[in-house]
Amino acid sequence: MDDEEARTRLLDTAEELFYAEGIQAVGMDRIRAGSGVPLKRLYRLFPAKDTLVTAYLERRDRRWLGSLREAVTGAERPVLAVFDWLADWFAEPDFRGCAFLNAYGELGAGGPEPVLGVVHRHKAELHALLAGLPGSSPALADDLLILVEGATTVAALTPGPAPALRAREMAARLLSPTG
Repeated sequence: MDDEEARTRLLDTAEELFYAEGIQAVGMDRIRAGSGVPLKRLYRLFPAKDTLVTAYLERRDRRWLGSLREAVTGAERPVLAVFDWLADWFAEPDFRGCAFLNAYGELGAGGPEPVLGVVHRHKAELHALLAGLPGSSPALADDLLILVEGATTVAALTPGPAPALRAREMAARLLSPTG
């Protein structure tokens, strides 16, 4: 196994365990055991747990935002397509809320700067994506971000597409000229 394969295995295992059980609940030995990567190589690739958590969140950010961008590109009503995409995500059997808010909730404002940096960048990039959609604006993106985050939090507590569909209705009212 080369370093690239080892890194992929470690990140796949870290993502599965951190997302399902939480960052603090999962130790590096469980990551090692689940990935099949020797401990020495794990610590060579990720010298500390914080570096692994940061890499996991960075990779998740790229995939999550990439998937959302793909879903809204070319959509007839891109703002509403955001919520359709969320409804599909919320219906996934392993849905457990927002990995970035989960990480922030676990680690708090005093958490490791690299991890918190990824969390803040992710939310800023999500806001920028929402602001850049046809028919949107920075001010509307503020409201849409609250709808996205609120729906995600509610869905983490009561899984299923309903929170996204309700937030979609609210977004449609925001887009309506009559409010």
